[in-house]
Amino acid sequence: MPAAATEAQSAALRTLLRSLGQIVLQPNAFTGACLLGAWLLSDPRLACAALTGATAANVSAVLAGYRENDTRAGLHGFNGALAGLAAFSFIADNATAAAVAILAGTGTAWLLEPWSRRLRSRGLGYFSSPCLIVTWLWLPLVARVVQPASLATESTFSAVQLSHGLFAGLAQTGFASGALPGFLILIGIAAASRRHALWVLAGAGLASAAHLLLGASASSFDAGLLGFNGALTAIALADCGMAITLGGIVISVVLQMAATYYALPAMTAPFVLASWCMQWLTGRFLRGTGMPEAAERVEAGGRVTSPASVGRAS
Repeated sequence: MPAAATEAQSAALRTLLRSLGQIVLQPNAFTGACLLGAWLLSDPRLACAALTGATAANVSAVLAGYRENDTRAGLHGFNGALAGLAAFSFIADNATAAAVAILAGTGTAWLLEPWSRRLRSRGLGYFSSPCLIVTWLWLPLVARVVQPASLATESTFSAVQLSHGLFAGLAQTGFASGALPGFLILIGIAAASRRHALWVLAGAGLASAAHLLLGASASSFDAGLLGFNGALTAIALADCGMAITLGGIVISVVLQMAATYYALPAMTAPFVLASWCMQWLTGRFLRGTGMPEAAERVEAGGRVTSPASVGRAS
């Protein structure tokens, strides 16, 4: 009996860590542990936020009778973790933030199943869209005004500044800040997929460079605010081909710039919308040219990682 209880606890821990790993589209418990370490380095409140939201979402998924394999892969928990991170990022009071994190995490789990079915019928992955929908519902109640970024920028950067801004962009994929948390997240991604690690660096670098060339501020680059949507888009579309991935990064930059100009709380919406655009456009093009099998590969390549990958996850 003690051995069975220990195994159940271990399985629950792996499920929770995979939920965190899925934030960067990796169904890997070690990746989740690296993200947890990144939050602890950046701000322990974020670690509590992610664990609270993921736990609420996973419990709600179990109570709702969702597929156990999907829950074990972290597919039902990661939007809850993101919802918890958003709550603690936008709400200063810890008690209020914790309550919102639990409610929002639960909301993402209940929304996920019908929403994902609707998207799957169109060949689209749901990514972080449940978190965005739930967060946008309560965010207007929070009295925090998002200020538009300054358009002033420096003409040159040192190698240290460039590396700091690049890794800070990786940290922002999980609402963290700082170069060291970003480097830890990169290690976690590389442990699951070295190819995805290269793409996440390329996505963050290309998106940051594009923003700076178009007039974004150096302070935004230092904070990692320019690269995280490009980084996530690159991972999401990495299996769809280089041209599609680069196109998605460009679209994410344009969408993020528009959101910044109008002072909108876009969060990861540019990544989600850019990935959807490339999946939809490419799928229509390939089907129109009589290549349905290729279209299906593109659509599958951009979806959130499925339980089939759990076997190789730690």
